[in-house]
Amino acid sequence: MKAKAKLTMLRVAPRKSRLVADLIRGKSVSEAENILSFTNRRSSGPILKLLQSAKANAVNNHDMFEDSLFISEIRVDEGTTIKRFLPRARGSADVMRKRTSHINITLEERNG
Repeated sequence: MKAKAKLTMLRVAPRKSRLVADLIRGKSVSEAENILSFTNRRSSGPILKLLQSAKANAVNNHDMFEDSLFISEIRVDEGTTIKRFLPRARGSADVMRKRTSHINITLEERNG
């Protein structure tokens, strides 16, 4: 049995979000919550909230035990890019790309 949760359009670049996701991949839920609460990155707060949502889905919807849950998969994909323009010299413009992330998390129960 798998419990899933997803977060779309997080206004943090995927490259930066993957750094936080790599810290908790394969860990138990309680250990991952502890790591995320002490990680000083902008994406750690939304990922912690997403993890708690996935844990609630597992306990309430799939009747899994909270103590035996672990992160079987966490994936950070690139979302849509918001484009903004900055004025430059002689009437030209530069494109600012504001990147977004889609984060998917899957929890499973450990056997034993």
